[in-house]
Amino acid sequence: MIALTLDRIAEITQSRLSGSARAAEIVNGPVVIDSRQARSGSLFVAFHGEHVDGHDFAGAAVEAGAVAVLASRPVDAPHLLVDGGDDGIQAALGRLARGVADELTHTDVIGITGSSGKTTTKDLLAQVLEHRGTTIATQGSYNNEIGHPLTVLRADAATRFMVLEVGARGTGHISYLCSLAPPRIGVVLNVGSAHVGEFGSREAIAQAKGELVEALPTAADGGVAVLNADDDAVIGMAARTKARVVSYGAGAGADVRATDVELDGSGRAAFTLELGGRSARVRLALVGTHQVHNALAVAAVAAEAGMDIDAIAAALGQAGPVSRWRMEIDELDDGITVVNDAYNANPESMSAALRTLQTLGEHRRSIAVLGQMAELGEERHRAEHEAIGRRAAETGVAGLVIVGSEAAPIADGARSVPGWRGEIVQVPDAPAAAAALRERLRARDVVMLKGSRVAGLERVAELLKSGEDAK
Repeated sequence: MIALTLDRIAEITQSRLSGSARAAEIVNGPVVIDSRQARSGSLFVAFHGEHVDGHDFAGAAVEAGAVAVLASRPVDAPHLLVDGGDDGIQAALGRLARGVADELTHTDVIGITGSSGKTTTKDLLAQVLEHRGTTIATQGSYNNEIGHPLTVLRADAATRFMVLEVGARGTGHISYLCSLAPPRIGVVLNVGSAHVGEFGSREAIAQAKGELVEALPTAADGGVAVLNADDDAVIGMAARTKARVVSYGAGAGADVRATDVELDGSGRAAFTLELGGRSARVRLALVGTHQVHNALAVAAVAAEAGMDIDAIAAALGQAGPVSRWRMEIDELDDGITVVNDAYNANPESMSAALRTLQTLGEHRRSIAVLGQMAELGEERHRAEHEAIGRRAAETGVAGLVIVGSEAAPIADGARSVPGWRGEIVQVPDAPAAAAALRERLRARDVVMLKGSRVAGLERVAELLKSGEDAK
C-alpha cells in the first residue's frame, strides 16, 4: 500500500485513534485480515469471522509488525476504532480503498465481470499487461466487498495496471465495488445461468452485470466498455454506457475477432487474432475452446493499454493457468490425464468443460466426474442437470461418475440419450468418486472433474494424485 500516517487513515476511514496509536506512525505494508500475514508496516483489519474474532488476534498482529489494528471494539494494541461492528469495519475498509485509489493517478483500473470465465480472464489479462507495466490483480476469485478493497490496497505508486474481478450477489453490488476503485475500462464476458436462483432471471443478472459499464467514464474521458458481441445480453449493454464500446467475438462485425480456430490433441486452442486491420496467429497454453473468447477480451484491453497486435499475440501464448482448479491438467501413471475444473460450475461452463473433454478424448476413453450446479433455483435445477447429462452422453463419454444426491438428475438425462452405452456410477462424495475411478481407470484414459464448490471435486484429483485412500 502507499504510505499513509495513522491520522490520515483515521480521516479516510472515519475512525478514531485509540489505545497507544500515534498519529504520525506510518502504514506502508500490506493491509491484512489474517494476523498470520501481518508484517512490518501492516494494518491489521479485525473482522469477526464465523469461527474466530479477529480482535482476539490484535496483539499477535502487532507483535508480527503491524502498526495498528482497524477494530470495532477496543483492543490491547494500537488501534483505529470504528462504530458499527463488522459492517462498520467493512465500510471503513472500502473507504480506505477509495482513498488509496484516488492517490493512484497513474494506475489504469480494469474491471471484469460475467457469469463465467471471470477469474481465468482476469489471470490471463494480468499476465499480458505485465509485459506493459507493473500489474496487480484480484487473487483467485476474491471479488467481494472484502476481497475487492484488499486488492486495491495492494497497489502503490509503481502500479501501472489494476485488474479487478467484479462479482455480484445482487443488484447494486457491482456499483458499490466500482465506487471503491473506479474503472476506466470495463469488460463484460457473458450473461449466463450462474446465480439465477439468487437473481430470479437472466434479465436480472444482465441488469446487475451492466452496472460495470454504467460506472465507466465517458468516451471523452477515456472510458472503454469491452463487450462480447456474441452474447445479445452483453452487447445490448452498449446502450447503458457513455464509454466508447469495443466489441469482440467470432462475428464479422466485432472489433476484435478470432478466425480459423483450431484445437490440438491436448485441448489447447490456436486462432487468428484480427484487430485494428491487422492479424496475428495466437496459440494458447490454456485448455478449452472457450478460452478463445477470454483471449479476445484480453486482446481488446491490451490494445487499449497500448500493446500492438504482435506483442499481444506473443503474450497470450506465454500466459498459463494461475488460479487453482480451473482446467488444471495432471498426468498420472499409465498416461492417465486428469483435468481438474472443479472450482465452480453452471450450465455454460459445464458445457464448455464437456466440449473440452470430447476433444481430449477423441482417440482415448473419457470419463466425466460431475457434481451439482448450485444456485440454479428449484424450478430449473432438475431440467438443467438433465440437460448436462444429455450433453455428456452426446459427447460419447465412456463413463459418468455423478457425485452427490443433488446431481442425480444428470444420470436421468444421460440415460435418455438413444444409443449411448456408457456406464453411470452414482456416489455420495468425492472420496467415493476417487475410489470408483481407481476401480475403472485404464491406461491413457482422460478424466474431467466439474462441479460447484459445494461438491468439493478437487478432492478427487488430490486423492488420485496421492494414490492414498480417503481418511
